[in-house]
Amino acid sequence: MLPTFATERLLVRPRTIVDLEACLAMDRDPLVTRYVPGPWADPERHRAFVLDRMRTVYPDGFGYWSVVGDNGAGAFLGWVLLLPYGAVTDEVEIGWRFVRRSWGQGYATEAAAPVLDHAFRTVGLDTVVADIDPANTASIRVAGKLGLEWVEDREIGGERVTSYQIRVEERR
Repeated sequence: MLPTFATERLLVRPRTIVDLEACLAMDRDPLVTRYVPGPWADPERHRAFVLDRMRTVYPDGFGYWSVVGDNGAGAFLGWVLLLPYGAVTDEVEIGWRFVRRSWGQGYATEAAAPVLDHAFRTVGLDTVVADIDPANTASIRVAGKLGLEWVEDREIGGERVTSYQIRVEERR
């Protein structure tokens, strides 16, 4: 079971099947997913993709968190993930996706910060990466605010990404 985090404005809780429709609606916005390859245009494949992610049993401490506004009393705003790449590399990635109405308000940084702390303090990771489409300047800014620094440009799953990372000693 993943922990729940309360921030000043948000509740960051483990994602559940209850979040399915909100996740699907968020992904249907082409501006939200413009930098993320996926089955967004095919409703059946999209639903199966998200359901698969929701039903997967991840290693302890890893998975997806849903982000809800007003400390849990408000609407679904997006999600944060902490996942091992598995077959691709031995790295662990942090990522985020938020509904367009929440952009520019600092929610991604506020929600991802406790997940990043969890990665180092609870899971015991040494390094966390964020691989971001080089054109996604908003996510690059979030990574910078979280303390991640550019490492390299590389290809992951056939996509060109800019890789950022942070090490545990940089969080102290």
